[in-house]
Amino acid sequence: RALYLVATEGKHSETYNIGGRSEKTNLEVVTTICDTLQSMIPEQNERFLEQIEYVTGRPGHDHRYAIDAAKIERDLGWCPSETFETGLEKTVRWYLDHQDWCDAVGQSYDQQRLGLKTATPETP
Repeated sequence: RALYLVATEGKHSETYNIGGRSEKTNLEVVTTICDTLQSMIPEQNERFLEQIEYVTGRPGHDHRYAIDAAKIERDLGWCPSETFETGLEKTVRWYLDHQDWCDAVGQSYDQQRLGLKTATPETP
């Protein structure tokens, strides 16, 4: 909805940040995913929270990612229609309902970092 609103009603060459005003720590996100899985598939008798593995932070790790969505709210009247929890629940449900897709993607992924630009020789 927000992208459509920006495309159809936003001012040309303006930038609009889209956010849900629900800043979370990584641990809060993981905990919410675990709780959601536990409620959706309790028959597996897995304790998802117990599977969290704590690791040391990487050098240069960002401690927070915050988005100020005040401009899109003010200028275009946009507000999120989902909370973090309802959006995450729908996302987890989609993955659970599309396990065949997840398996196919997992089989083709060779555990290499994706999205890196391949170095090319400089051209004169």
